[in-house]
Amino acid sequence: MEKSLYLKILVPVDGSKYSNKALAHACELAKMHKAVLLLIYVVDKSIPLNFLDRREYLTLLRNYGKKIMKKASSTANQRGVTSKQIIKEGNVSKEIIKTAKSERCNLIVVGNKGLGATARFFLGSTSTKLAADSPCSVLIIK
Repeated sequence: MEKSLYLKILVPVDGSKYSNKALAHACELAKMHKAVLLLIYVVDKSIPLNFLDRREYLTLLRNYGKKIMKKASSTANQRGVTSKQIIKEGNVSKEIIKTAKSERCNLIVVGNKGLGATARFFLGSTSTKLAADSPCSVLIIK
């Protein structure tokens, strides 16, 4: 029997429709390859805000992340896939790449767009950065 190409699949989730499509696709791949599914949400700390606004904003993002992670985990479970949830804080693409390395992932499945349209305009998309800098293959779902 051939060893699977994909043993660990990392899926960044942010609650967007593209993220949800990526999760659905990743669940099917995980079932096909009997892979471990890792869900990651990154609290984006790269947005410059003054100190008081920043603390409140980060609290909102952390709470939103927990909600999104619970929903994504439930979706994976409904599709017959168990998942591990990871919540990080920092620069979104850098944290995803660090996690892919530390968890020794074979594949990252990501939506081509997320919730940060303004940031994407100024900084470039997360999926583009992952495709360029990832330690493993990246599947971008449109």
